[in-house]
Amino acid sequence: MKAQAICFGAGTIVNAIATGKGAAFGLALRATATAETRPEGFGVRVHVPASIDPALAQSSATRVLRRSRRKAGLEVSVDSEIPASRGLKSSSAVANAVVLAGARALGLDLEAHQIIRIGVDAALDAGVTITGAFDDACASMFGGVVLTNNAARKLLAVSRLPEGLMAVVQIPPRVITKPSLLGTDFSTIRPEVEEAFRLALGGEYFRAIEANSAAYAPLLGVDEGPAIRARAAGAVAAGVTGTGPAIIALAKPAHVDAVRRAMGDGDSEIRVVGLNTTESREVVA
Repeated sequence: MKAQAICFGAGTIVNAIATGKGAAFGLALRATATAETRPEGFGVRVHVPASIDPALAQSSATRVLRRSRRKAGLEVSVDSEIPASRGLKSSSAVANAVVLAGARALGLDLEAHQIIRIGVDAALDAGVTITGAFDDACASMFGGVVLTNNAARKLLAVSRLPEGLMAVVQIPPRVITKPSLLGTDFSTIRPEVEEAFRLALGGEYFRAIEANSAAYAPLLGVDEGPAIRARAAGAVAAGVTGTGPAIIALAKPAHVDAVRRAMGDGDSEIRVVGLNTTESREVVA
């Protein structure tokens, strides 16, 4: 049996590292996984691009195979248009896609929350997340806006950003890996991040994005200059996403070109990306 699944990236409203509570929104950047069952002695084999940690795909596939209890092997191939280690939730999208495709190939009927939890455990196994990134995984799977308690793995609220917005994403060439942040003391910014989450709970997503960015950017060594320029050019909100270094600006179509130009620095890639508001259940058997 063979199956393919597509899941999506996401952007940060509030990063959960400092408080255990986060908020994120879906981005229309795809990660695709193809899974095919093999004979039992085959084991689990994964094929991924150089930018994707093979340990993440391996752990995701192994966990879903164990869940199925089938005497079978599993071969998985992954492709992704989401830049890795930039804060665009590539790990969550890959984990979700591998688990979803693997489950369908194995004939295992899993609910969305089960898929997310398996992927979160796999991401923790692989060391590509600090909190488990339950918020990012939910935004990847469900689209729209999600608010979560990552420590309890609880989805607190589901909503949407206002209609008609586009994301303008500045993607610097450098990466920030999760292992490189293990010695960082995020407790110093907890009050600011708690306030950002309070804003998000009240539906003030744009203010929350900017409050979150102001708190995290200095600690992460990320320059907020592109976000400041984006706002001046007409973006309704802009800030660092995840642990960076990517910056996301949200803008109406009339301002997208101006925002894109304002965020350019001659070194970074600038992408204009739609928002994802649909659940990632696109599976082809």
